[in-house]
Amino acid sequence: MRKLFGIGVLALGMAAFTVPAMAADGAAVYKAKCVACHGADGQGTAMAPAFKGSEWVKATADADIASVITNGREGAAKTYKNFAMGMPKQKLSDDEVKAVVEHLKSLAK
Repeated sequence: MRKLFGIGVLALGMAAFTVPAMAADGAAVYKAKCVACHGADGQGTAMAPAFKGSEWVKATADADIASVITNGREGAAKTYKNFAMGMPKQKLSDDEVKAVVEHLKSLAK
């Protein structure tokens, strides 16, 4: 029994180093963090601009979009002055930010 347990622990340890990490799901992160302001399909709301068909998202580099997600935009840094609140900073992993940027790009098409 101890031998089987030891083999199982060894197999799990090896699997932890050989199985690639699961990629973040941009749509799921968007649903959890962005939908309330930007809308379920990225159509925008009275609180925040649309991503669907957005020329800004299409034309902006991924790193610049990622910067807005992680740093937010408040006060004078706000691009869309017609919305009362700014873009709050989001605490996401690098993989989550990358996945959300990819999702936003797909919404903008």
